[in-house]
Amino acid sequence: LREKLGMTQEALAQASGVGRVTIALIESGTTKNASSKTLLALAKAMNVTIDQLFLTKLFNRLNATK
Repeated sequence: LREKLGMTQEALAQASGVGRVTIALIESGTTKNASSKTLLALAKAMNVTIDQLFLTKLFNRLNATK
């Protein structure tokens, strides 16, 4: 989603106040313990809902298996 919006991890980090390393860990699936505060900050910075963060990832996975 971030990439579709044309944002770098650095730009998202700056817009959200979430560290770039944290963003990288979330995107790679390395961490599954992102706080609701972190997810809300990311969603707000990308102007989407938290649901859209998860649904986009789910739809991408489903499309990749086709």
